[in-house]
Amino acid sequence: MSAAAVLAVVAAAVAALAAAASGYELTKNGTLITYDRRSLIIDGHREIFFSGSIHYPRSPPDTWPDLISKAREGGLNVIESYVFWNIHEPEQGVYNFEGRYDLVKFFKLVQEKEMYAIVRIGPFVQAEWNHGGLPYWLREIPDIIFRTDNEPFKKHMKKFVTLVVNKLKEAKLFASQGGPIILSQIENEYQHLEVAFKEAGTKYINWAAKMAIGTNTGVPWIMCKQTKAPGEVIPTCNGRHCGDTWPGPADKNKPLLWTENWTAQYRVFGDPPSQRSAEDIAFSVARFFSVGGTLANYYMYHGGTNFGRNGAAFVMPRYYDEAPLDEFGLYKEPKWGHLKDLHHALRLCKKALLWGNPSVQPLGKLYEARVFEKSEKKVCVAFLSNHNTKEDGTVTFRGQKYFVARRSISILADCKTVVFSTQHVNSQHNQRTFHFADQTVQNNVWEMYSEQKIPRYSKTTIRTQRPLEQYNQTKDKTDYLWYTTSFRLETDDLPFRKEIKPVLEVSSHGHAIVAFVNDAFVGCGHGTKINKAFTLEKVMDLKVGVNHVAILSSTLGLMDSGSYLEHRMAGVYTVTIQGLNTGTLDLTANGWGHVVGLDGERRKVHTEQGMNAVAWKPAALEKRPMTWYRRQFDPPSGTDPVVIDLSPMGKGFLFVNGEGLGRYWVSYLHALGKPSQYLYHVPRSLLRPTGNTLMLFEEEGGKPDAIMILTVKRDNICTFMTEKNPAHVRSWERTDSKLKPVAGGLKPTAVLSCPPKKTIQSVVFASYGNPLGICGNYTIGSCHAPRTKEVVEKACVGRKTCSLVVASEVYGGDVNCPGTTATLAVQAKCSKRLPSTAAAQ
Repeated sequence: MSAAAVLAVVAAAVAALAAAASGYELTKNGTLITYDRRSLIIDGHREIFFSGSIHYPRSPPDTWPDLISKAREGGLNVIESYVFWNIHEPEQGVYNFEGRYDLVKFFKLVQEKEMYAIVRIGPFVQAEWNHGGLPYWLREIPDIIFRTDNEPFKKHMKKFVTLVVNKLKEAKLFASQGGPIILSQIENEYQHLEVAFKEAGTKYINWAAKMAIGTNTGVPWIMCKQTKAPGEVIPTCNGRHCGDTWPGPADKNKPLLWTENWTAQYRVFGDPPSQRSAEDIAFSVARFFSVGGTLANYYMYHGGTNFGRNGAAFVMPRYYDEAPLDEFGLYKEPKWGHLKDLHHALRLCKKALLWGNPSVQPLGKLYEARVFEKSEKKVCVAFLSNHNTKEDGTVTFRGQKYFVARRSISILADCKTVVFSTQHVNSQHNQRTFHFADQTVQNNVWEMYSEQKIPRYSKTTIRTQRPLEQYNQTKDKTDYLWYTTSFRLETDDLPFRKEIKPVLEVSSHGHAIVAFVNDAFVGCGHGTKINKAFTLEKVMDLKVGVNHVAILSSTLGLMDSGSYLEHRMAGVYTVTIQGLNTGTLDLTANGWGHVVGLDGERRKVHTEQGMNAVAWKPAALEKRPMTWYRRQFDPPSGTDPVVIDLSPMGKGFLFVNGEGLGRYWVSYLHALGKPSQYLYHVPRSLLRPTGNTLMLFEEEGGKPDAIMILTVKRDNICTFMTEKNPAHVRSWERTDSKLKPVAGGLKPTAVLSCPPKKTIQSVVFASYGNPLGICGNYTIGSCHAPRTKEVVEKACVGRKTCSLVVASEVYGGDVNCPGTTATLAVQAKCSKRLPSTAAAQ
């Protein structure tokens, strides 16, 4: 490059920095955050960022320090969270920033852990959160239309955004003030709504950008999934494979940032299990950095729990349990460890990624090398990609041959040395196990309180000709609304033949109903996440004279996405009786009474004061719908997370010590014949040393005496490695821009490490050769080396951590055995009990 060309590039970079910084004024006493096409720039220095989503209201505050520390240990340098309007302003002008909702405390903890932060204010967030984070009272503002060029909505949105920004400013949490927050987000995933609202949508998104910048946070603003973000706002990507599906911002002065890389798939009631492999996530992140990305956020890094009624429509309480830190905050391996290794590998490449000249070299069909090189600085990194999904391969790059596994990327930190392969996992695996607690059977005495009499039309005060829409009645204060009507039949109306029975047919906008006729339970019906509307058809007994129909309709949260959220509906809308001699009896316009909520809710029986104000009696053995149950229990000993197994129940709501832990729906089975969730996390911070109250409201009927109290561990640790794996990424370091090996050798080595305060008690399985299976279920293959277990036990038992070189000579493996994969598989058991024959290391 000529001197003139170099000067031109420098001048352009300076101009870009000046333009990027022009909107940020609070920088005199803090950190200057700017950007160019390559990255965010921290006080003039480009940087790469590994971020993880941890939402403060989805975890108890006492767990925040541990979660943030584990994220930092995993190689992250940024924590991201939404801000949830409806928990902070549940009633207009009434605010709550306490306890689990203390976002200032959360971001201060991020700063204490020496990490950056991204605050996604929205204030529409989606997030599988009730109403997408919008408070219900907004629906009742006259003439309001959400998320478009609508003055009432913009007025309230601006007021809340300003409130949050000022609260963060008062705590000096923006980087421009010396705080951790380097980015703020306005709106969320608006691109498809902009199309729906047309010109009004474009006006709104331009207004939102201008309004946000006008708050003067001193840091850049972003918009997620908004390719044409207005003005200085940076558009960011959302999805599983942004390195392949997203071209980046149209404005070439803005960096490639990825705010949502889904680590799994959020699940709703009715969903079968789903997961995303560590290898696929690592591939996607390596790919994104190989095309010029420099910030990737894992959504979620820890999902936590949708406590209370905070989940969106049909969303389960357990949220992103397959994230690197599971619902209980335990390491999910190998996902956590494999991504940690990836972060270390990319940091070895940082200088080349941020300053090198990018190029692409085809290496064959579906093979390529993406290179960042700055020869005068002697830095170079290459990403060797194999996009074949079924075939491994060997490529030649700069005169050397490299094995590249199917659908993988090998990272050459100096364009010579493989320091990481997305498909070869060097980190350990673990298995989560649940353990019966003695507290299940200790004082397992249940009491019950039945809902008061099934409501009758004559006793109701809210009466209309037709059934009312549910949300407008419950106003997001309860999931429940009773619908009731009465009608008279004569002898000639009833079927003459005994084998013919009348059928109750109820059509509902969603989400679920329990039906009663003449106080007798008739049956249940429900919709799905995709098709919320449904029709219940159940046989019933009717009598001559006045008959009474009562339907308890329940919702499972409000919708969290789409246009015109303020007009979404739920609840009963038509009711007919089929099978009468006189034909179909349409009760839709028969006159309907409504009762909002449950009697137990109005009496607050889940609270200490409320439960003592009603009469409890010993629980009946038979299944009973519409019943509150309670028992006392002491917490299991130790510090392992506590779980309630609700397998014996139907559908309802769980409380512990008055705290709502979420909806349960065990009777709703997915396609594999099992409930989507039946294990419920009870944070230990909610528990007293003795005398805790476990309470449920059961809609359909269950067997509470069979409920179990469990603890959860990840004490089974495993490895599954082949000799084809590269040496561990921490076998390398950079010194004076050169990649050098550190002490310990460069052979592939498995490392097993127990959780804190535990050591390896026993080796459950060990085989070198061609073992098969997954952690907790390995089997020996035809090329098994008999000495493997003896070697592993000698190296590992009694130690917190042990290293196992993966090489045939170590275990007496037969390299000529037909079918050998040169693989080492080990499963070990960790425990606090220290074997007397060995000392901990």
